[in-house]
Amino acid sequence: MGFLPANCSARRASHFKAKLVLMAILALLCPYAQPLFAANGTFVPSFWDPHHRVAKPDLSGLRSLRFLTEDDYPPFHFALPDGTLSGFDVDLARAICDELKITCTIQARRFDTLIDALNNDQGDALMAAIRIDPQTRATLDFSGPYYTMPARFAASTAVASAPATPESLRGKTVGVEAKSAHEAYLERFFPDTIRKPYASQKALRDALLKGEIDTIFADGISLSLWLNSPEGRNCCGFRDGPFFDPRFFGEGVGIAVRKGDSELREILDYALAELAARGTYTDLYLKYFPLGFF
Repeated sequence: MGFLPANCSARRASHFKAKLVLMAILALLCPYAQPLFAANGTFVPSFWDPHHRVAKPDLSGLRSLRFLTEDDYPPFHFALPDGTLSGFDVDLARAICDELKITCTIQARRFDTLIDALNNDQGDALMAAIRIDPQTRATLDFSGPYYTMPARFAASTAVASAPATPESLRGKTVGVEAKSAHEAYLERFFPDTIRKPYASQKALRDALLKGEIDTIFADGISLSLWLNSPEGRNCCGFRDGPFFDPRFFGEGVGIAVRKGDSELREILDYALAELAARGTYTDLYLKYFPLGFF
């Protein structure tokens, strides 16, 4: 790539190319997005057009918002020892209400009861890491996505810098959770890779730690949190990627509202765009995902 600085080392050049690839991928997912890199090099995604400010909707009829979530999915939404709700989704919900200058309540329910609670008017919106896909769209409407769920390879430090392509992994063994979308993706796009299934994400990561395998393929979000933990930080790193395909990993995560509630959906889209423009979204992303998952 001729536009790399002449004094750029091979490692720096590889990192620079990886950033360009990330930006190209996000451009395909969201053509108007303007991603940025934080001071620590973390890639921060953007899903909002910085050159087009969304018109402020009529808020005269909106006095409060009742968000429903669940409390056992850190770092997105979880309960602190005193019972207070915290997490990326929770803080973003509070920021939305601050932006709209309305009162806000956030209540936790069991995940499997959330949609019924919304449809029974026990809340106005669900902020609970609900993936946007054809199944959820059948019963819910969504704001635009505020994060996506890329797949990533993670590997021992000895091979983490090596490429992860169908050619480079031909005949190589890769660990993956059994019967998962990630296993299906490998089968479809890495057909000559030897897939070694494990019963759970924990079993998959443990196998990598023990050296049973040197590369695994899984959800990029959970891997980023693990790689930033004391357990994963000194052993492993991301290997190539990220990988996106809505057929396997969904279209991202948005705020769910009742089917047909276009007024609230537009209000939420406006608030999210304003928070992105102010830098609030970036601050929250880096607070909860300092390593990033892209």
